[in-house]
Amino acid sequence: MPWLGGPRPARARRLAGGPVWFADLALHRRGAAPVLLRADEAPVEVVERLSAPRADLLGLSLDRPRLMAVVNVTPDSFSDGGRHFAAADAVARAKAMVAAGADILDIGGESTRPGAAPVPAEAEIARVVPVIAGLRAEGVTAPISIDTRKAAVAAAAFEAGADLFNDVSALEHDPESLRLAAASGRPVCLMHAQGDPRTMQDAPRYDDVLLDVCDYLAGRVAAAEAAGIPRARILVDPGIGFGKTVEHNLALVRGLAALHGLGCAVLLGASRKRFIGTVAGVAEAPARGPGSIAVALEGLRQGAQVVRVHDVAETRQAVALWLALAGDGEG
Repeated sequence: MPWLGGPRPARARRLAGGPVWFADLALHRRGAAPVLLRADEAPVEVVERLSAPRADLLGLSLDRPRLMAVVNVTPDSFSDGGRHFAAADAVARAKAMVAAGADILDIGGESTRPGAAPVPAEAEIARVVPVIAGLRAEGVTAPISIDTRKAAVAAAAFEAGADLFNDVSALEHDPESLRLAAASGRPVCLMHAQGDPRTMQDAPRYDDVLLDVCDYLAGRVAAAEAAGIPRARILVDPGIGFGKTVEHNLALVRGLAALHGLGCAVLLGASRKRFIGTVAGVAEAPARGPGSIAVALEGLRQGAQVVRVHDVAETRQAVALWLALAGDGEG
């Protein structure tokens, strides 16, 4: 259980080496209430995995929150309606996001919103490669993530200058993805999704959404390791909005700290998602910035190392205040 602020018990440990401390933890079990334990009474191996600092990623230390900025190069994005579909517009948008404080740029050429149709690899490559190459040609050195389910797209993006393979199918959609990711030596982000974008919101069901997602990601981390991708190069993402109801999404954000038991860095991507609009009564995705920041800050309280956002400047300001309020003069 994350613990932040006020007098800190002697038993408290840093969560994954970051700014959040925990003095107690919850062991989740299927069909039963979580067991609450003091950190100094929990199994040593569990506490060590929760508290061990995560390795640097893309040249970035993970002892403080990092912002991944969303750059959609699609005509049908749920969040911006294709405003940055042209390569020049996407490059300008990405440069502005870096200037506003983005640590990583996430470039995507296939919409994965609910109901979205798949895009052929050739079309996806034609969308994202000019943006990645354009950013590198203009001297942008920030790490670039390619948001794709296809190995061919990832390979072309790597050639153009991308640094991270961010796959909403956790490298399952394309049988070549695991091999490519391992051979590239680049980090990967493994995300949970139930179903594909066309059908994922058709009555999603779970026995226990938090444990089901953790178990799935544990399996994908194991598969990645078996393919030659070390845990230090893996981000895990619970897949907010990908085959989840509002209640599922809220449960995953509340229990996000459980993912630290996988020993990987954790990414939370909830920005502008539909559940925020449902809870807050905001229909238009671009107007969900305040709710998105609220969810991002809860993710940080749960120890997320990376938050994927659309509103970079606003989130950076909120994170700066969150860190100042959480600070205790250490680190």
